[in-house]
Amino acid sequence: MPANAPPASYKPSFVHFVGSIPLPNASTVFRRLGAALPNCLRRLPDGETASRHDFVHWQDRVFLPTPLIMADHLVRLNIKRPALQIGEQQEIRLAPTEYDEAAIASYKEFKALRTQGVIDPNTRFQVSVPTPVNVIAAFVLPEYAAQVEPMYEALLLQALRRIQTEIPAEDLAIQWDAAVEFAMLEGVGGMFTPWFSSVKEGIVERLLRLSTHIQEKVEMGFHLCYGDLNHRHFVEPKDMGYLVDVANALQSGVERSIDWVHMPVPKDRMDDGYFLPLKNLALKEETQVFLGIVQPYDLEGTLKRAEAARKFVQDFGIATECGLGRSTEEDLDSVIEIMAGIAVG
Repeated sequence: MPANAPPASYKPSFVHFVGSIPLPNASTVFRRLGAALPNCLRRLPDGETASRHDFVHWQDRVFLPTPLIMADHLVRLNIKRPALQIGEQQEIRLAPTEYDEAAIASYKEFKALRTQGVIDPNTRFQVSVPTPVNVIAAFVLPEYAAQVEPMYEALLLQALRRIQTEIPAEDLAIQWDAAVEFAMLEGVGGMFTPWFSSVKEGIVERLLRLSTHIQEKVEMGFHLCYGDLNHRHFVEPKDMGYLVDVANALQSGVERSIDWVHMPVPKDRMDDGYFLPLKNLALKEETQVFLGIVQPYDLEGTLKRAEAARKFVQDFGIATECGLGRSTEEDLDSVIEIMAGIAVG
Protein backbone atom coordinates (compact mmCIF):
# COMPACT_ATOMS: atom_id res chain seq x y z
CA MET A 1 0.00 0.00 0.00
CA PRO A 2 1.44 3.45 -0.89
CA ALA A 3 2.46 5.67 2.00
CA ASN A 4 -0.40 7.48 3.81
CA ALA A 5 -2.98 5.49 1.88
CA PRO A 6 -6.42 5.03 3.45
CA PRO A 7 -7.39 1.42 4.12
CA ALA A 8 -9.06 -0.37 1.21
CA SER A 9 -12.11 -2.44 2.08
CA TYR A 10 -12.26 -3.98 -1.38
CA LYS A 11 -9.32 -6.02 -2.62
CA PRO A 12 -9.74 -6.97 -6.29
CA SER A 13 -7.83 -10.02 -7.40
CA PHE A 14 -7.09 -8.84 -10.93
CA VAL A 15 -6.22 -5.70 -12.84
CA HIS A 16 -6.60 -4.96 -16.53
CA PHE A 17 -4.84 -2.69 -19.01
CA VAL A 18 -6.99 -1.54 -21.92
CA GLY A 19 -4.17 -1.43 -24.45
CA SER A 20 -1.98 1.64 -24.97
CA ILE A 21 0.84 2.36 -22.53
CA PRO A 22 3.16 5.43 -22.59
CA LEU A 23 6.43 3.51 -22.96
CA PRO A 24 8.79 3.32 -25.95
CA ASN A 25 8.32 -0.29 -27.06
CA ALA A 26 6.65 -3.63 -26.36
CA SER A 27 9.61 -5.10 -24.48
CA THR A 28 9.64 -2.19 -22.03
CA VAL A 29 5.88 -2.54 -21.50
CA PHE A 30 6.13 -6.27 -20.82
CA ARG A 31 9.01 -5.82 -18.38
CA ARG A 32 7.45 -2.88 -16.55
CA LEU A 33 3.98 -4.35 -16.09
CA GLY A 34 5.20 -7.90 -15.58
CA ALA A 35 7.49 -6.85 -12.75
CA ALA A 36 5.04 -4.45 -11.09
CA LEU A 37 1.92 -6.64 -11.14
CA PRO A 38 3.16 -10.23 -11.44
CA ASN A 39 0.15 -12.00 -9.94
CA CYS A 40 -2.64 -9.62 -10.93
CA LEU A 41 -2.54 -9.64 -14.73
CA ARG A 42 -4.27 -12.38 -16.67
CA ARG A 43 -3.61 -10.61 -19.96
CA LEU A 44 -0.81 -8.34 -21.06
CA PRO A 45 -1.00 -5.93 -24.04
CA ASP A 46 2.06 -4.74 -25.94
CA GLY A 47 1.24 -1.10 -25.15
CA GLU A 48 0.35 -0.09 -28.72
CA THR A 49 3.55 1.91 -28.75
CA ALA A 50 5.10 4.27 -31.32
CA SER A 51 2.74 5.04 -34.22
CA ARG A 52 -0.08 3.04 -32.60
CA HIS A 53 -0.25 5.05 -29.36
CA ASP A 54 -3.25 7.18 -30.37
CA PHE A 55 -6.02 4.63 -30.88
CA VAL A 56 -7.04 4.38 -34.57
CA HIS A 57 -5.02 7.32 -35.87
CA TRP A 58 -2.34 5.06 -37.33
CA GLN A 59 -4.98 3.49 -39.59
CA ASP A 60 -4.95 6.56 -41.85
CA ARG A 61 -2.49 4.65 -44.04
CA VAL A 62 -5.22 2.17 -44.97
CA PHE A 63 -7.17 4.85 -46.85
CA LEU A 64 -4.35 6.80 -48.46
CA PRO A 65 -4.59 4.83 -51.75
CA THR A 66 -8.04 6.41 -52.26
CA PRO A 67 -7.95 10.00 -50.93
CA LEU A 68 -11.33 10.65 -52.54
CA ILE A 69 -13.09 8.92 -49.62
CA MET A 70 -11.11 10.45 -46.75
CA ALA A 71 -12.86 12.73 -44.27
CA ASP A 72 -12.55 16.51 -44.53
CA HIS A 73 -10.93 16.94 -41.10
CA LEU A 74 -7.78 15.06 -42.18
CA VAL A 75 -6.02 18.21 -43.34
CA ARG A 76 -2.88 17.15 -41.50
CA LEU A 77 -2.31 14.59 -44.25
CA ASN A 78 -2.44 17.27 -46.98
CA ILE A 79 -4.93 15.12 -48.88
CA LYS A 80 -5.45 16.02 -52.49
CA ARG A 81 -8.67 14.58 -53.84
CA PRO A 82 -8.85 13.84 -57.57
CA ALA A 83 -11.18 15.97 -59.65
CA LEU A 84 -13.78 13.64 -61.15
CA GLN A 85 -16.01 14.32 -64.10
CA ILE A 86 -19.78 14.13 -63.68
CA GLY A 87 -20.79 10.47 -63.47
CA GLU A 88 -17.16 9.32 -63.20
CA GLN A 89 -16.28 6.92 -60.40
CA GLN A 90 -12.95 6.01 -58.85
CA GLU A 91 -12.13 2.48 -57.76
CA ILE A 92 -11.79 2.31 -53.98
CA ARG A 93 -8.56 0.65 -52.90
CA LEU A 94 -7.46 0.07 -49.32
CA ALA A 95 -4.06 -0.86 -47.88
CA PRO A 96 -3.57 -3.62 -45.27
CA THR A 97 -4.38 -2.73 -41.65
CA GLU A 98 -1.05 -4.15 -40.36
CA TYR A 99 -2.61 -5.20 -37.04
CA ASP A 100 -1.23 -8.66 -37.74
CA GLU A 101 2.31 -7.41 -38.34
CA ALA A 102 2.31 -5.51 -35.05
CA ALA A 103 0.80 -8.34 -33.00
CA ILE A 104 3.06 -11.08 -34.35
CA ALA A 105 6.20 -9.00 -33.80
CA SER A 106 5.17 -8.18 -30.22
CA TYR A 107 4.25 -11.77 -29.46
CA LYS A 108 7.82 -12.85 -30.24
CA GLU A 109 9.00 -10.42 -27.53
CA PHE A 110 6.28 -11.65 -25.17
CA LYS A 111 7.21 -15.30 -25.67
CA ALA A 112 10.93 -14.67 -25.15
CA LEU A 113 10.34 -12.73 -21.93
CA ARG A 114 7.94 -15.35 -20.64
CA THR A 115 10.59 -18.01 -21.23
CA GLN A 116 13.02 -15.88 -19.22
CA GLY A 117 10.53 -15.69 -16.34
CA VAL A 118 9.82 -11.97 -16.74
CA ILE A 119 6.16 -12.68 -17.55
CA ASP A 120 4.02 -15.05 -15.50
CA PRO A 121 3.48 -18.32 -17.43
CA ASN A 122 -0.30 -18.05 -16.94
CA THR A 123 -0.54 -14.62 -18.55
CA ARG A 124 -1.90 -14.34 -22.08
CA PHE A 125 -0.80 -11.94 -24.81
CA GLN A 126 -3.58 -9.38 -25.37
CA VAL A 127 -4.31 -7.84 -28.76
CA SER A 128 -6.67 -4.87 -28.59
CA VAL A 129 -8.50 -4.15 -31.85
CA PRO A 130 -10.82 -1.18 -32.47
CA THR A 131 -14.00 -2.15 -34.28
CA PRO A 132 -14.42 -1.02 -37.90
CA VAL A 133 -17.04 1.54 -36.82
CA ASN A 134 -14.30 3.47 -34.98
CA VAL A 135 -12.02 3.56 -37.99
CA ILE A 136 -14.67 4.39 -40.59
CA ALA A 137 -16.05 7.25 -38.48
CA ALA A 138 -12.55 8.70 -38.12
CA PHE A 139 -11.36 8.52 -41.71
CA VAL A 140 -14.15 8.11 -44.25
CA LEU A 141 -16.54 10.71 -45.68
CA PRO A 142 -20.13 9.94 -44.61
CA GLU A 143 -21.30 9.33 -48.17
CA TYR A 144 -18.79 6.49 -48.56
CA ALA A 145 -19.06 4.94 -45.07
CA ALA A 146 -21.62 2.23 -45.89
CA GLN A 147 -19.62 1.15 -48.95
CA VAL A 148 -16.21 1.17 -47.30
CA GLU A 149 -17.11 -0.42 -43.95
CA PRO A 150 -17.40 -4.02 -45.26
CA MET A 151 -14.20 -3.55 -47.26
CA TYR A 152 -12.28 -2.45 -44.17
CA GLU A 153 -13.89 -5.16 -42.04
CA ALA A 154 -12.72 -7.82 -44.51
CA LEU A 155 -9.14 -6.53 -44.27
CA LEU A 156 -9.29 -6.44 -40.47
CA LEU A 157 -10.62 -10.00 -40.29
CA GLN A 158 -7.88 -11.12 -42.66
CA ALA A 159 -5.33 -9.70 -40.21
CA LEU A 160 -7.09 -11.43 -37.30
CA ARG A 161 -7.02 -14.77 -39.10
CA ARG A 162 -3.27 -14.45 -39.48
CA ILE A 163 -2.87 -13.46 -35.82
CA GLN A 164 -4.80 -16.56 -34.76
CA THR A 165 -2.74 -18.71 -37.12
CA GLU A 166 0.62 -17.42 -35.93
CA ILE A 167 -0.10 -17.13 -32.18
CA PRO A 168 -1.21 -20.26 -30.26
CA ALA A 169 -4.80 -20.00 -29.05
CA GLU A 170 -3.83 -20.81 -25.47
CA ASP A 171 -1.50 -17.77 -25.45
CA LEU A 172 -3.87 -15.28 -27.06
CA ALA A 173 -6.58 -12.89 -25.88
CA ILE A 174 -8.35 -10.50 -28.25
CA GLN A 175 -10.18 -7.39 -27.07
CA TRP A 176 -12.70 -5.52 -29.22
CA ASP A 177 -12.51 -1.77 -28.54
CA ALA A 178 -15.91 -0.06 -28.93
CA ALA A 179 -15.85 3.71 -28.36
CA VAL A 180 -17.49 5.57 -31.25
CA GLU A 181 -20.45 3.25 -30.78
CA PHE A 182 -21.33 5.07 -27.55
CA ALA A 183 -21.06 8.49 -29.18
CA MET A 184 -23.61 7.19 -31.69
CA LEU A 185 -25.90 5.85 -28.97
CA GLU A 186 -25.72 9.19 -27.16
CA GLY A 187 -26.61 11.07 -30.37
CA VAL A 188 -23.45 13.19 -30.41
CA GLY A 189 -23.73 13.71 -34.19
CA GLY A 190 -21.07 15.26 -36.44
CA MET A 191 -18.42 12.73 -37.42
CA PHE A 192 -20.14 10.27 -35.06
CA THR A 193 -23.40 10.22 -37.02
CA PRO A 194 -24.22 6.57 -37.81
CA TRP A 195 -24.57 5.53 -41.46
CA PHE A 196 -26.97 2.74 -40.48
CA SER A 197 -30.48 2.82 -39.06
CA SER A 198 -31.62 1.23 -35.77
CA VAL A 199 -28.47 2.43 -34.02
CA LYS A 200 -28.38 0.10 -31.01
CA GLU A 201 -29.36 -2.94 -33.09
CA GLY A 202 -26.78 -2.05 -35.74
CA ILE A 203 -24.03 -1.67 -33.17
CA VAL A 204 -24.81 -4.94 -31.39
CA GLU A 205 -25.18 -6.83 -34.68
CA ARG A 206 -21.72 -5.66 -35.75
CA LEU A 207 -20.11 -6.63 -32.45
CA LEU A 208 -21.74 -10.05 -32.51
CA ARG A 209 -20.62 -10.61 -36.09
CA LEU A 210 -17.03 -9.73 -35.21
CA SER A 211 -17.12 -12.11 -32.24
CA THR A 212 -17.80 -15.08 -34.52
CA HIS A 213 -14.33 -14.69 -36.02
CA ILE A 214 -12.49 -15.36 -32.74
CA GLN A 215 -11.58 -19.00 -32.12
CA GLU A 216 -13.24 -20.54 -29.08
CA LYS A 217 -9.92 -21.30 -27.34
CA VAL A 218 -8.77 -17.69 -27.82
CA GLU A 219 -9.96 -15.49 -24.97
CA MET A 220 -12.19 -12.63 -26.07
CA GLY A 221 -13.29 -9.46 -24.30
CA PHE A 222 -14.83 -6.06 -24.93
CA HIS A 223 -13.62 -2.60 -23.97
CA LEU A 224 -16.69 -0.35 -23.89
CA CYS A 225 -15.63 3.28 -23.96
CA TYR A 226 -16.76 6.93 -24.06
CA GLY A 227 -13.56 8.12 -25.74
CA ASP A 228 -10.44 9.89 -24.55
CA LEU A 229 -9.82 12.59 -27.16
CA ASN A 230 -7.67 15.21 -25.42
CA HIS A 231 -8.59 13.39 -22.18
CA ARG A 232 -12.27 14.21 -22.70
CA HIS A 233 -15.26 11.99 -23.41
CA PHE A 234 -17.41 12.33 -26.52
CA VAL A 235 -20.14 13.25 -24.05
CA GLU A 236 -20.37 12.85 -20.30
CA PRO A 237 -22.56 9.80 -19.63
CA LYS A 238 -25.55 10.27 -17.35
CA ASP A 239 -24.95 6.80 -15.96
CA MET A 240 -23.82 3.31 -17.03
CA GLY A 241 -27.12 2.57 -18.77
CA TYR A 242 -25.86 2.26 -22.35
CA LEU A 243 -22.79 0.33 -21.20
CA VAL A 244 -24.92 -2.23 -19.35
CA ASP A 245 -27.45 -2.44 -22.19
CA VAL A 246 -24.75 -3.26 -24.74
CA ALA A 247 -22.98 -5.72 -22.42
CA ASN A 248 -26.24 -7.56 -21.78
CA ALA A 249 -27.10 -7.64 -25.49
CA LEU A 250 -23.69 -9.12 -26.25
CA GLN A 251 -24.10 -11.75 -23.56
CA SER A 252 -27.53 -12.69 -24.93
CA GLY A 253 -26.40 -12.90 -28.55
CA VAL A 254 -22.81 -14.10 -28.55
CA GLU A 255 -22.20 -17.65 -29.76
CA ARG A 256 -19.13 -18.24 -27.61
CA SER A 257 -17.83 -17.26 -24.18
CA ILE A 258 -17.09 -13.65 -23.27
CA ASP A 259 -14.07 -13.68 -21.00
CA TRP A 260 -14.20 -10.07 -19.84
CA VAL A 261 -15.98 -6.76 -20.27
CA HIS A 262 -14.37 -3.44 -19.37
CA MET A 263 -16.45 -0.32 -18.63
CA PRO A 264 -15.27 3.24 -17.90
CA VAL A 265 -15.94 5.31 -14.81
CA PRO A 266 -15.47 9.11 -15.07
CA LYS A 267 -13.18 10.58 -12.45
CA ASP A 268 -15.86 12.73 -10.85
CA ARG A 269 -18.48 9.97 -10.58
CA MET A 270 -18.56 8.46 -7.11
CA ASP A 271 -22.34 8.73 -6.80
CA ASP A 272 -24.87 5.89 -6.72
CA GLY A 273 -26.66 7.33 -9.74
CA TYR A 274 -23.81 6.55 -12.13
CA PHE A 275 -23.43 2.93 -11.00
CA LEU A 276 -27.14 2.15 -10.50
CA PRO A 277 -27.60 0.40 -13.92
CA LEU A 278 -25.03 -2.21 -12.81
CA LYS A 279 -27.80 -3.84 -10.79
CA ASN A 280 -29.23 -4.97 -14.15
CA LEU A 281 -25.95 -6.37 -15.46
CA ALA A 282 -26.63 -9.93 -16.60
CA LEU A 283 -23.28 -11.42 -17.54
CA LYS A 284 -22.43 -15.06 -17.00
CA GLU A 285 -20.32 -16.01 -14.01
CA GLU A 286 -17.40 -16.87 -16.32
CA THR A 287 -17.20 -13.27 -17.57
CA GLN A 288 -14.91 -10.96 -15.63
CA VAL A 289 -16.06 -7.38 -15.15
CA PHE A 290 -13.38 -4.67 -15.07
CA LEU A 291 -14.34 -1.16 -14.01
CA GLY A 292 -12.18 1.80 -15.03
CA ILE A 293 -12.06 3.36 -11.58
CA VAL A 294 -8.28 3.95 -11.36
CA GLN A 295 -7.12 7.52 -11.96
CA PRO A 296 -3.47 8.61 -11.61
CA TYR A 297 -2.62 10.50 -8.40
CA ASP A 298 -6.06 9.70 -6.98
CA LEU A 299 -5.94 6.73 -4.64
CA GLU A 300 -8.65 8.17 -2.39
CA GLY A 301 -10.99 8.74 -5.33
CA THR A 302 -10.25 5.28 -6.70
CA LEU A 303 -11.31 3.71 -3.41
CA LYS A 304 -14.46 5.82 -3.27
CA ARG A 305 -15.42 4.79 -6.80
CA ALA A 306 -14.82 1.16 -5.85
CA GLU A 307 -17.06 1.43 -2.80
CA ALA A 308 -19.82 3.11 -4.83
CA ALA A 309 -19.65 0.36 -7.48
CA ARG A 310 -19.79 -2.41 -4.87
CA LYS A 311 -23.32 -1.39 -3.92
CA PHE A 312 -24.43 -2.79 -7.27
CA VAL A 313 -21.82 -5.36 -8.36
CA GLN A 314 -19.83 -7.37 -5.85
CA ASP A 315 -16.97 -8.86 -7.83
CA PHE A 316 -14.96 -6.83 -10.30
CA GLY A 317 -11.39 -6.18 -11.33
CA ILE A 318 -9.91 -2.72 -11.68
CA ALA A 319 -8.54 -0.77 -14.63
CA THR A 320 -8.15 2.76 -15.90
CA GLU A 321 -10.96 4.44 -17.83
CA CYS A 322 -9.22 4.04 -21.18
CA GLY A 323 -5.81 3.35 -22.66
CA LEU A 324 -2.86 5.34 -21.33
CA GLY A 325 -1.06 6.01 -24.61
CA ARG A 326 -1.85 9.73 -24.46
CA SER A 327 -0.66 10.01 -20.85
CA THR A 328 2.84 10.35 -19.39
CA GLU A 329 5.18 7.80 -17.84
CA GLU A 330 4.62 9.55 -14.52
CA ASP A 331 0.88 8.95 -14.91
CA LEU A 332 1.61 5.27 -15.56
CA ASP A 333 3.82 5.04 -12.47
CA SER A 334 0.99 6.43 -10.35
CA VAL A 335 -1.57 4.06 -11.88
CA ILE A 336 0.66 1.06 -11.22
CA GLU A 337 1.30 2.16 -7.63
CA ILE A 338 -2.43 2.46 -6.98
CA MET A 339 -3.24 -0.85 -8.63
CA ALA A 340 -0.47 -2.68 -6.79
CA GLY A 341 -1.52 -1.10 -3.51
CA ILE A 342 -5.15 -2.18 -3.54
CA ALA A 343 -5.10 -5.40 -5.58
CA VAL A 344 -4.09 -8.85 -4.38
CA GLY A 345 -2.88 -11.67 -6.63
